[in-house]
Amino acid sequence: MDRMACISLPVFPVQLLLRRHPDWHNRPVAVVDDDKPQGTVLWRNEHARALRVRPGMRYAAALSLARDLRAAVVPGHEVDTTVARIGELLGAHSPRIEPAAAEAGVFWLDASGLQRLYGSLDNWAQQVRTDLQGLGLESTVVLGFRRFATYALAKSQTGILILNDPEDEQTAALRVTLDWLTFEPKTKDLLRKLGIRTVGQFIALPPAGIDRRCGPQAVQLYRLARGKCDLPLTPLRPPTPLSRCLVLDYPEVDVHRLTAAIAPLLESILHTSSRQGRLLNELKIRFLFDRIGSHTERLRPAAPTRDSRLLLELIRLRLDAAGRLPDGVVEINLNADCVAESHKQNHLLEVRPKRDLAPANRALARVRAELGDEAVVHAHLREAHLPEGQFTWEPLHILGPAKPRVTPAGCLIRRMESRPQIIAGWTPPKASSAMDRKPDLRRGGVARSSGPYMVSGGWWRRSVQRAYYFAETRAGEILWVYFDHVRRRWFRQGRVE
Repeated sequence: MDRMACISLPVFPVQLLLRRHPDWHNRPVAVVDDDKPQGTVLWRNEHARALRVRPGMRYAAALSLARDLRAAVVPGHEVDTTVARIGELLGAHSPRIEPAAAEAGVFWLDASGLQRLYGSLDNWAQQVRTDLQGLGLESTVVLGFRRFATYALAKSQTGILILNDPEDEQTAALRVTLDWLTFEPKTKDLLRKLGIRTVGQFIALPPAGIDRRCGPQAVQLYRLARGKCDLPLTPLRPPTPLSRCLVLDYPEVDVHRLTAAIAPLLESILHTSSRQGRLLNELKIRFLFDRIGSHTERLRPAAPTRDSRLLLELIRLRLDAAGRLPDGVVEINLNADCVAESHKQNHLLEVRPKRDLAPANRALARVRAELGDEAVVHAHLREAHLPEGQFTWEPLHILGPAKPRVTPAGCLIRRMESRPQIIAGWTPPKASSAMDRKPDLRRGGVARSSGPYMVSGGWWRRSVQRAYYFAETRAGEILWVYFDHVRRRWFRQGRVE
């Protein structure tokens, strides 16, 4: 008998939100449809569930139950992009994959015969979960025989569940409580009042009452649970990559003529993507040189688009920044990464934000096109031992709305040097006082200081012993300095403004 697997990513939109805000992991978190007090809660994590936050609530009502609730909107294009990325990843483990059309984060896979490749189905399931964890996503894998049974068990379980008997699978599925399944909140309340708690009790109801009283999601699940929609897998077909190629008659070294040659290729790609209902998200341009091989450039607009003028401007900026080419180009290959077009409903009374971020993101896209992707970065906090290692610079793809914090008046700013600078003229203290007494900082124009603040450790890589001080100079500057007891030298880590 054919084996079917169901993979469920619990509260999938919440997982996407936590990937964006890793500092929210230990807090109640909800996904809302609008970032306003009257926005509706769509999904919530276990911390919010324990505080009785439920889907269908208004954001303001949820805040009254969970004062520390964190909430944000997860746009549809982010969900679609991640689902497509997961589909590509799962394609390495099964030849046939079907994402659930009505519920993002649920996938059915054909698992027949895979134990011969992986040794056992348990090894296969473990490998799938490991790869999904590499994307920062937690998952549940259930291997069984029927579409609904594997779905219901995947929604109610954690980890891996392998069923080897269809009868055991059906019995376990009938015991699943309806709280784990995706229903409209009103339908769940109605079934709870009728005393319907499990799948077995649900499918025992007459079909006429379900069609008349329940919503479309409940009707679809009812038909699926009774085997009325137990269709074979409809495998996901990856979209054909949009690519165009042009072989030049002679090696070309002029960037303006290259831009003119790229323009009709780009127009052809955009015309095809328009017929498919997709937008260009990233463009890869591969130049094949006459003697030195090939080189690939990647360009990403501020937002998925079909604006040829905007894309040609980015291409022109990238080629102009390169200046003179190292060799003549004999072939041009364009590959477009496209995403599905999302249609936003227009509102009669639209509330416009005070700041329009679209022009800012377009300007940043032009900066990246001219100076490279590493030219636009933002600081990202991380766990580290030394101050200079407690943040890293990561590429900034899109500028989000500002979220200023309320700070007390007169807040000081501590600026760090890109690398600690040796302070010339500051002599080290005597060896006997290096760790016992506070060194005398009244040299080099220092009036007074506070410290030491000790940082020691690093035995796992390189021993570190530092004594940090805030040194105020006679000119009024406040320097952030430290004495390195291993290297026996003074360094300036930064300054306070």
